[in-house]
Amino acid sequence: MIPKETVDQIIETARVEEVVGDYVNLKKRGANLLGLCPFHNEKTPSFTVSPAKGIYKCFGCGKAGGSVNFIMDHEHFTYPEALKFLANKYNIELEEEELTADQIQQANEKESLFIISQFASEFFQDQLINTDQGKAIGLSYFKERGFREDIIEKFKLGYSPDEWDAFTKTALAKGYRLDYLEKTGLSIVKGEKHFDRFKGRVIFPIQNISGRVIGFGGRTLLADKKTAKYLNSPESEIYHKSNVLYGLNHAKKRIIEQDVCFLVEGYTDVISFHQSGVENVVSSSGTSLTVEQIRLIKRYSQNITILFDGDAAGIKAAFRGIDMILEEGMNVKVLAFPDGEDPDSYAKKHSTSELIEFLSSNAFDFIRFKTNLLLEETGDDPIKRAGLIKEIVGSIALIPDPIARSVYLQECSNLLKIDEQALLSELNKVRRDKLSKKAQKSNFHSEIPLPSEEFAPIEEEENKINKQKFSPTEFQEKDIIRTLIKFGNHTITITVDDTLPKEQQEFLEVQIAEYIVHEVEKDGLDFTLALMQKIYDIFKVAVEKEQVVEERGLISHTDKQISEFVIESLMEKYSLSVNWVEKHNILTIHEEDILDKSIHKGICSWRLNKVQLMIEERQIKLKENPEEYETILLEINRLLEAKKALALELGRIVLN
Repeated sequence: MIPKETVDQIIETARVEEVVGDYVNLKKRGANLLGLCPFHNEKTPSFTVSPAKGIYKCFGCGKAGGSVNFIMDHEHFTYPEALKFLANKYNIELEEEELTADQIQQANEKESLFIISQFASEFFQDQLINTDQGKAIGLSYFKERGFREDIIEKFKLGYSPDEWDAFTKTALAKGYRLDYLEKTGLSIVKGEKHFDRFKGRVIFPIQNISGRVIGFGGRTLLADKKTAKYLNSPESEIYHKSNVLYGLNHAKKRIIEQDVCFLVEGYTDVISFHQSGVENVVSSSGTSLTVEQIRLIKRYSQNITILFDGDAAGIKAAFRGIDMILEEGMNVKVLAFPDGEDPDSYAKKHSTSELIEFLSSNAFDFIRFKTNLLLEETGDDPIKRAGLIKEIVGSIALIPDPIARSVYLQECSNLLKIDEQALLSELNKVRRDKLSKKAQKSNFHSEIPLPSEEFAPIEEEENKINKQKFSPTEFQEKDIIRTLIKFGNHTITITVDDTLPKEQQEFLEVQIAEYIVHEVEKDGLDFTLALMQKIYDIFKVAVEKEQVVEERGLISHTDKQISEFVIESLMEKYSLSVNWVEKHNILTIHEEDILDKSIHKGICSWRLNKVQLMIEERQIKLKENPEEYETILLEINRLLEAKKALALELGRIVLN
C-alpha cells in the first residue's frame, strides 16, 4: 500500500496538463486547454483541461478526472498502478517490495503479460550486450547498420540466442508461467515441448504510448529465403497490432511541437530518423495502415506525411493510406525517396540538416502526388485519363470538411485543366453513391440522415434507472452541493441578528461550508439523492472537525460517482475569453461576487420545495385519516404560512 503522504505528493506533482499533454495535442482556449478526446472518436474538440483546477472533462463522452484518473482510463490501470506509473514519471520514490514468483502468478492476466514482456525485453538486451554470441551476431549487426549505442539503448534493441529454448528455460526458472509465455507469443508450445519464437533473431521491442513493452519484432540474420525476414508477436491481451504505432512513445512530444507526423514502414526507418535528429516519426510495424493507427496520430497532430521508397508496393500502400487519412478529416502529404533509397538508407547518407531540407522540400499534397504519378501512366489515352480523374475525385469525396473539399477540387481543376463544375458533378455523384451504400447496409430507406454515433447520447442502465427516480428537490440539492464543492472553503459575511435595525446589526465572517452545514442541520433538511448525501457528509464531518475539504481530494476520490460529480461541478463548458471581454468592455458578474445572495436563495428554494412536499403529504394524510382532521389541518396551515414567508423571501408570488 502506498502511504497517503506519497499519494498526495504524486497528485500534487503530476500536473494534469503535462500528463494529458503526453497523449493529446492541447491548444490554449481562454483559461483552459482544448483537444480531441482520446476516449472516443470526435472531429470537433470537446476535451477540456483546466490547469487551474487540475482536472479534465470531455463534453462529448463525459469522461472526466484528474491526472490519476486519466492514466487509469487511458492505460486501463488500477488506481495503485496509475499512481506507480506517475511516481515513475516524476521520479518520486516508492517503497515497494519486489514481486515474488507467487505474487506474479496471483496477478491478473493482463498485468502478468506486461511483466513477462518487460522481463523478456531485459533478457534480450542483456543477451545483446553481455554475451559473446549476442555481441558477435546481434550487436555487430546493429553496428553495421550504423546504430549508435545510445540509440540501441533508447529503443531497447536486443538479441534472442540461437538456441531452441534459451529464453523459455530462463523465464520458467524465474517463476514465470508457461501459459502466460505462450499467450504473449514469446514461447511456442506443442504438447510437452516448448521453444522460443524469436530464436536467433535481433529483437525490436514494441512499446505502447506510455512506454510499456507489449510485443516484439524479430529479424532473422539468415539468408535463407524459406525463413521469414521479420516475425512479430501474435495478437494478445496487451498487443493489438492495428492499435499500435512503433516509436509513438518516443515521437509524441515532437509530433505536437512540429505539428506533423512522418509515417514510415519499418522499425529501422524510425530508428535511423531518430539517430539523425528527426523524432516525429512512427511506423505501422510492417502492417497495413489502419483507421485506429490514424486516430492515434490525430490525437497529436492533424498533419501526416507518408514516406515511402517508390516501388510499386509502396505506391499502392501510399494510395490506400491517403484515402483512409482523408476520410478521418486529416491533412496528408506524400514524399517519395529517390530510386534505390528508403528512409533508413537516406537518413544514414545525409546530415540532419540535409534530411530536414529534403523532407520539407519534397513533400507534396496528395492531389499533386496522385496527379503527377498517374499522368505518367495514362499518357495521351483519354480513357485512362478519365479513369485517373475519377480516382482523384474519389479521394477528394472522402474529405468530410466541405471547404477543404472545395479547395482540393479547385487545385485538381487547375492541375488537370478540367472545368471545376464537371469535377463537382462527379464528386457529388460519388458522395451520393457512397451515402446510398451506407443506407443499404443499415437497411435504412428514409432520406432523413441518421444522427452520427459521435453525438448519440450514451446512457448506462444505471443512469436510466436513476433518471426514472425523479426527485422534486433534485435541482436544489445539486445546487447546494455544487456550491459546497466550488466555494466551501470561501468565506461570506452574514448578519448576527437580521431582526435588528441596520444601524444596530453586527456582521460575522464564516466559512461557506460551515454556514451551509449549520443551515441544513438547523432545519433538519435531508437529501433525497444518495450521492448528494454522501458528498454533504464529507463536508459535515470536516466542519465538525474544523478541517478543510481539499478540492484535489474530491477530484481523486475513490468513489467514482463522487469524483465525476465534483469534476462536473468544477468544469464550465463555456467560458468567455478574457481578451474578448476586455476588448469589448463587457461587464461580467462572477458567481463569487454574489455568493451570499445565491447561497441564501438556494437554501430558501430548497426549504420551499421541502415545505410544498410536506403540505402535499399532509393533504394525502388528511384524506386517509379524517379522525385527525383538526391536528392535520393545523399542520397544513402552519406549513402554508412558512411557504408564504419563504416565497416572500425569494420574491415569488404564492397563488395557493
